[in-house]
Amino acid sequence: MEVLRPQLVIINGRQYRRNVIKEDQYEEEEEFSYMATAESEDLAEDESCDSHCIEQTEKGFRCAIDVPSVLYKYIIGKKGETRRRLEHDTKTNISIPKQGVEGQIVITGAQKSSVSSAITRVELLIDSFRKKQPFTHFLSFPLNDPKIQDGFLKFKDEVLETCSQDHGVEASIFQNPSKLHLTVGTLALLNEMEVRKACEELQQCQNFIREITGGKPLELQVKGVEYMNDDPGMVDVLYAKVNVKDGSDKLQVLADRLVEHFVSLGLMTFGSYHFGELELNTVLLSQRYSSDCTGYYSTAGQVCFS
Repeated sequence: MEVLRPQLVIINGRQYRRNVIKEDQYEEEEEFSYMATAESEDLAEDESCDSHCIEQTEKGFRCAIDVPSVLYKYIIGKKGETRRRLEHDTKTNISIPKQGVEGQIVITGAQKSSVSSAITRVELLIDSFRKKQPFTHFLSFPLNDPKIQDGFLKFKDEVLETCSQDHGVEASIFQNPSKLHLTVGTLALLNEMEVRKACEELQQCQNFIREITGGKPLELQVKGVEYMNDDPGMVDVLYAKVNVKDGSDKLQVLADRLVEHFVSLGLMTFGSYHFGELELNTVLLSQRYSSDCTGYYSTAGQVCFS
């Protein structure tokens, strides 16, 4: 990380600078400093957390946050150091369920601003370590039209007939025709509640999907073969480009809007994606489909144009 160009994190409309303090093989402890702006200075004395309800109690203030149990250890820290530091810095008490038990992290304190500050610190830790979790689901557009499947099977037969003597070319490396799809983005959904939330949010996207498509199916064209490697001799993934037949950018706009929506919810991260640069392609064959590889990604939901 460059000192003059630190990584920025945006949570609930606020911008933070991420400073890595130390790393070790057990965990990575991180500290964050708030990037003050004109608006943030007005909130300095009494921060407000719009996304969380801070309740007033007889002893002060209280807030409960839904956090997947797999992330508890990052808030607790090695031998409880991270939680103790958070409680000391914010003058709050942070109660965390037992490991493996899904529940809420409860933050209590004498001052509302202290609880708000602790919420922010916890959210920053959650956001940071969520990005390190392996993805569990992906959002995709299925390409299961019979015409596309038939064309793919013809392509597969021609390749096997022509290149059957070449090393590594076998039927098992080809995609299952029923699973041809465009991957829009990957998600790390860490408990059943987050899976349900992703499905509900996907349903909420129908309004802007109809707006972009005009309520009509998008006719797509799968054309051209490209590979993912600078060296043709080391290619392990082959894919086809997908475009809208009328030449419009509706598919690209739709994919970008979906990514933007799920990123804003904290359910998806950009990774190497950027708005307007999300590559729309479908994998035709890959070495990971080989009989030597097992497993396939599950889906939180899919969007169909028909």
